Amino acid sequence: MQAYENQLTWRISASALDISTLMRERPAAEQRPPNDLRSQCLTQGHLSTPKAADGPTISSTITTSSHPSFSAQTSGVFQMDVLAIPADRHKGWYLSLMAPNTKGPKFAWLDPSRLYCNSQALADCVKDLLIPFHNNTIDLVAGIDAMGFILGASVATTLGKGFLAVRKAGHLCVATQTQNYTDYTGRNKTLEVRLDVLNPGVRVLLVDQWIETGGTMKAAIQLVERLGATVVGVAAVAIENTEGGKWIKENYKYSHCIPEEFQSLIDRKYLESFKNFNN
Repeated sequence: MQAYENQLTWRISASALDISTLMRERPAAEQRPPNDLRSQCLTQGHLSTPKAADGPTISSTITTSSHPSFSAQTSGVFQMDVLAIPADRHKGWYLSLMAPNTKGPKFAWLDPSRLYCNSQALADCVKDLLIPFHNNTIDLVAGIDAMGFILGASVATTLGKGFLAVRKAGHLCVATQTQNYTDYTGRNKTLEVRLDVLNPGVRVLLVDQWIETGGTMKAAIQLVERLGATVVGVAAVAIENTEGGKWIKENYKYSHCIPEEFQSLIDRKYLESFKNFNN
């Protein structure tokens, strides 16, 4: 079992039998409500059945409660296929695509970027992020270096607006405004933005992938406002309830994709579904 867990695999091993032959009553131990983002998606039938991988597996069969026609043999840990698109795309379904940190404390505790590989997941994530801003005038979308570029550019394209890259210092070959900050790892860094775009009257939506301590986003806000533009709001996949995260929520309009019932798990930097992984 330990040898298997150390592989840190996310695959689902499926039986080659017709899916209908796999239907059966769930064991009593598995008849419990979902307790995190991933298991919520599983109970709504969001399973894929790729070809079984080579090597030893530890299998069990689970039939999902909401969609009893779905069943799969699993290799210890569930993981939704990265390209799968479920029939029932409830709000936040794409969060099940996120992956845990497997590289240690120098990296963020979670990798949300896996959901960007799924075109429908990315589109639905952007749509959800924009819901609070439907009645706001937005002239420009600004994304923060580096993962905020992906999400921010997608938001800008959806809105039909331009995209401004808020960069880490030293990457722009034009005159810039800079702002020092401390990131989520505690390291001192500097953001910069070009001077020829942000002017008084320009209304900006700031986008980043994840807001943990809030230091990076606060620096971006300071850059936008120092140049006279207006911050319409802040959008991210998640905003943790740290001191900095709360400051952003209290002072600016914001949006994120985390259901309220899972916010405490995000704040603790732990999802129950990750317990089988030895990071």
